[in-house]
Amino acid sequence: MDSTRVTEHPISFERPQAGADPTDPRGALLHTPVPPRAPDGAPPAQDRSGDTPAPPAAGGDAAGVSEHAQPGAEDPAGPDAHRPRPVPVPEGGAGQPAVPERRSGRPRPPGQPTPMRRDGDRLRFVGAATRRIARGMDLDEIVMGLCRATVPTFADAILVYLREPLPVGDERPTGPLVLRLRRTDRIPAERDTEGGFMPPVQPEPTELDAVGAELCEVRPGSALAEVLRGVRPVFTDAPAARAALPELLGEVSDFAVPGGRRAILAPLRGRRRVIGAALFLRRPERIAFEAEDLLVAAQLATHSALGIDKAVLYGREAYIADELQRTMLPENLPRCTGVRLASRYLPAAETARVGGDWYDAIPLPGSRVALVVGDVMGHSMTSAAIMGQLRTTAQTLAGLDLPPQEVLHHLDEQAQRLGTDRMATCLYAVYDPVSHRITIANAGHPPPVLLHLGGRAEVLRVPPGAPIGVGGVDFEAVELDAPAGATLLLYTDGLVESRLRDVWTGIEQLREKLAATAQLTGPDHSPPLEALCDEVLDMLGPGDRDDDIALLAARFDGIAPSDVAYWYLEPEDAAPGRARRLARHALARWGLQELTDSVELLVSEVVTNAVRYATRPVTLRLLRTDVLRCEVGDDVPQLPRLRQARATDEGGRGLYLVNRLARRWGATRLSTGKVVWFELNHG
Repeated sequence: MDSTRVTEHPISFERPQAGADPTDPRGALLHTPVPPRAPDGAPPAQDRSGDTPAPPAAGGDAAGVSEHAQPGAEDPAGPDAHRPRPVPVPEGGAGQPAVPERRSGRPRPPGQPTPMRRDGDRLRFVGAATRRIARGMDLDEIVMGLCRATVPTFADAILVYLREPLPVGDERPTGPLVLRLRRTDRIPAERDTEGGFMPPVQPEPTELDAVGAELCEVRPGSALAEVLRGVRPVFTDAPAARAALPELLGEVSDFAVPGGRRAILAPLRGRRRVIGAALFLRRPERIAFEAEDLLVAAQLATHSALGIDKAVLYGREAYIADELQRTMLPENLPRCTGVRLASRYLPAAETARVGGDWYDAIPLPGSRVALVVGDVMGHSMTSAAIMGQLRTTAQTLAGLDLPPQEVLHHLDEQAQRLGTDRMATCLYAVYDPVSHRITIANAGHPPPVLLHLGGRAEVLRVPPGAPIGVGGVDFEAVELDAPAGATLLLYTDGLVESRLRDVWTGIEQLREKLAATAQLTGPDHSPPLEALCDEVLDMLGPGDRDDDIALLAARFDGIAPSDVAYWYLEPEDAAPGRARRLARHALARWGLQELTDSVELLVSEVVTNAVRYATRPVTLRLLRTDVLRCEVGDDVPQLPRLRQARATDEGGRGLYLVNRLARRWGATRLSTGKVVWFELNHG
């Protein structure tokens, strides 16, 4: 007799829930209930066609089998203990009877979620649910992940309440604890044959559809406060939870929550405090929750609460990043005489919205404008902070009307004061619309591209220089022609350099793109600035977004010589009278006689103040553009201040008249003195 004994082990057959995808991310793989056994413990017989006979009526032994019992383990010593079970037949299919519920014995409708019967089922469900929750980045995604993972696998409906407002980090909430209903999710009473959630006809409202008040205040010492303080999920049939439901749900709690263990109230606790609560509900016709389901609810609540905490912190950081970027970059470009401006800024990624790239346009005395573009190493919050300091320094230096090379020199000193590794590139240009010239100084930045009116695009030959922060480097400026109708494009290296191409290849592609865009509008018309910026950004490919991109486009309109009047006045007592006569003749030549009285009065007051302290000739210039601008310059660096003159004072009312009659006015300090200017509207 052979001593070897062959043992046949029971085979467990698993299949997905009827009408659902086995890989559905809403939950773990569910099991089909095993057909009830005969009284002697043997499996039900099958005919030759494979059909299983009808199950016994309710009340048999099968109805008393525990939901988590191992199949075939009711009578391990029986004669059929090692007989493999046949493959179960799909229930609810065509021509197949519905399998009854194992506890109630009542037929289960096709498509109804099958309850989890084993600890392995719960582990798989918790793993799939937590992975889905962890995929969320913001608050709504995490809450939606919790709802979609729970319904319909674990519950028929879920209500998620969150604190209003949600605390951020270590902030101590002030005021009472208020919970707001953030999201609800429920499974309809019927399903279609494809497993969808929206039936062709909306089902009648059930008791689960009436659950939930929008807002509730948790009073100190109340039953709801005690349940939330306990942190652990509880069945709602417990005395404490039953007393807490009216406070959470409102008046509908008495008839909206099914009886028995068909509802679980789970507090959501973050890292430091309770931030909300989740209510899991099952319909009365579905089996009740079991004690092990409290552990599942605890895992879901813990992962969701920690994810919400992280999402709130991430949202606060994103808000700070957006505010930092908004304040670091100009909100609106200034309207300057003789030049039109357009700009673009693109971060390296949506998750890193700030960086070290910046652009700026700064009005200067004499209707000039400074054009600045720079790039700090990196694209982090630190880079953005350094960029803000350098941009502020550049604005201050521009207000002193320093030459471009001097501005870069002082920026280099400022970068060295900020730290040894604070490196940046910068290009600083000053455009004069009267002389139609532009002066450019470069500190290791990509050269600008000039698009001429005829459609020719050229890369300007500018001395490259060393980056800001190197120290001990001399910067050189070059003066070039800026013809009317031409467009100057300043940009950062993120536009022309990437992992797929080097910087000079990108510059050549940019030049070709500008020339091709200009051909679309013809040789006599320049392309619109905004459309030109969009076309330039369209040259970026899928792999070209490795760095931030700052783009500044300037269209040079210039000021015609016939619209400019310029004189030198000796600092003597007759200077104000001569200034009035010159201004009157210029206005008559331009056909602006209606402004004669106002201009003569204001010019007389400003020139009088200038010649009182000046030692060199005073300059007087009138510019006719969309407004009439008058500029008076002298060699005295002290700026005039508006003050209220007393009744006994003989002077001090000149600037008061300028402030009252002019459209706007100002004073700017120069390296050789100052300029006082005012503007008047004309028809």
